[in-house]
Amino acid sequence: MADKIHVGRRKTSVARVYLRSGSGKVVVNGIDVEKYFPLKEHRDNILLPFVVTETLGKYDVFVNVSGGGLTGQSDAIRLGVARALVDINSEFRNALKAEDLLRRDPRMVERKKYGRPKARKRFQFSKR
Repeated sequence: MADKIHVGRRKTSVARVYLRSGSGKVVVNGIDVEKYFPLKEHRDNILLPFVVTETLGKYDVFVNVSGGGLTGQSDAIRLGVARALVDINSEFRNALKAEDLLRRDPRMVERKKYGRPKARKRFQFSKR
């Protein structure tokens, strides 16, 4: 499965995930996951598909991720990992689907409109 790329996306983040059988090492953009994602919440988010399928520590994960912030990137990696696990073993699909891990989050940032400071915020109204 080393040659197959699995893509995960969230907001403007795109993650390309490579899964190999191994000891559970996670490398993001050539950096260890503990250094790349200092918050435990983000690291747990990435490992969630492994916890659900009970395969924690069985696969090494190599990720190239770009765009967005850390939360969007961790969610993109999570989707890529979930898709890779389904490709390895199709029996994982039901467990991952039940946890909503195979669904791409469609929410994107709304564009800024002219005549306004942000997408929906308006300048202060003055009657007089």
